[in-house]
Parts: sequence; structure tokens; C-alpha cells
Amino acid sequence: MNALLSIYAWLETGLVALTGFCLQAPLVITWPFDKRKVITGRAFRLIGVTAAKLNPFWKFRVHGNPVPPAPRTVVVSNHESNADPFIISLLPWEMKWLGKASLFKIPVVGWSMWLAGDIPVRRGEKDSAQAAMAVCARWLDKGMPVMIFPEGTRSKTEDLLPFKDGAFRLAIETGADVLPMAVSGTRRALPKHSWRFATSRALVTVGTPISTKGMTLADLERLKQMAREQILALRATLMPLTGVEGGAPSSPPAE
Repeated sequence: MNALLSIYAWLETGLVALTGFCLQAPLVITWPFDKRKVITGRAFRLIGVTAAKLNPFWKFRVHGNPVPPAPRTVVVSNHESNADPFIISLLPWEMKWLGKASLFKIPVVGWSMWLAGDIPVRRGEKDSAQAAMAVCARWLDKGMPVMIFPEGTRSKTEDLLPFKDGAFRLAIETGADVLPMAVSGTRRALPKHSWRFATSRALVTVGTPISTKGMTLADLERLKQMAREQILALRATLMPLTGVEGGAPSSPPAE
């Protein structure tokens, strides 16, 4: 039964993605008047929201009443599964996402990401990372928040992986706030290396912005740790509500 429902869920997701792209693509006519690509970006996020709501396995929602971030903000979150973008898209504001370049090569989904203004990066390539950070900085200059998973990849356990420097270096160099957020429950929604969905009640919640005013790169490790501690605390509040056992599990310090 799970296999059949999972096949249905994938078909539903694909159909929603295709239909959404067909509705999103004509919106490029707004680009001359919408330099931040808010309209095509929000259209793409709504595709994810629709797919999540129609998925028979998922019950995703926002916990609390998050306030939209300041325009110059680097948003960071823990990363549990490929379902994370679906639940984070429930947040009622637009931001540009840093994502693996391979995702942009997926038909329909990758095209929609490009239309939304999201930023591709090739893992392990310094030049690609530097170019992607430069694009992120340009979005911040336009008053558009950017969304980055500082772990760089999905964690296989409840422990957070070490945070990479990129998001925090970007925030310090551009004078942007860092806004931590946390997700819980999505690991079960779509386990890593599995095509089968699972029943999941997942939540996303948003923390308190961290100002980088007066910080230099000498404060980078401190900034990473501040964001990490806040994400752990936020996630600990969600875990009992999503049926995830344990509190805030131990995790290695930021590196």
C-alpha cells in the first residue's frame, strides 16, 4: 500500500510541478517591472505548497506567527530531507534559495527554480561557491533575503552537521542579519536515499534575527555558533509536537 500511495504522490507532485511551471512561465513578462522576481518566485513557492497539501502522507504547517525578515537577511535552517523546501515554502514571504546545481538540470523543476531567481552552486568547487555568493550578495543589495542550508547537505541523523562558513561570511561582508529557523518531522516525510514517502507531521518555526552590525570575519565562528544554538533550541520546541523522540540531541560544534 505504501508503494502504491508513494507512486501516486510522485505522480501528483509531478503534475503539480508541470501545471505550476505552465502558469509560472508567462509571468516572466513582469520582470521589467519586478527586478526582484517576487512574482515568479512566489509562484514557484506556491507550487511547492500545493504539492505538499495534496500529498496524502504529509501534514505540514508553520508553528507560531513568524514576522517577515528585513530585506537584507540571510536565512539559515537545519536540513533534514528533500521535503524541507516544501514546508519552508509555507512561510509568507519570498526569498532566493541557494541550491545544488544538479537540481537546476531537472526538467520542469529546474526551469521553475531558474525562473524564480534561485542560485545554483556546484558542491566542492571553490569558484562556483564564490560566484554563487556573489549572486546572493546582489540579491541582498536588491532587498531580497536569501535562504541557505548551512550544513550543506541533509543530515542522516537527528544531529546537526557542522556548519559551513558561506552563509555567515556572506552576512558579515554584506552587513545582513542572520535569521535562524528550524524544521522538524520532514526526515520521515521523505527519508534520504528512499523514493517512498512516509506519514509525517512536520513543522517549521522562525527564530530571532541576529544582527551582524560591527562584526568582522574574526566573529565568524561566534556568529555560526549563535545561529546553531538558536536552531537547536527552536528544533527542540518542535520535536515533541511532531512526534520526534528526544530533545535537542548533542551535535558537534560548528567548524
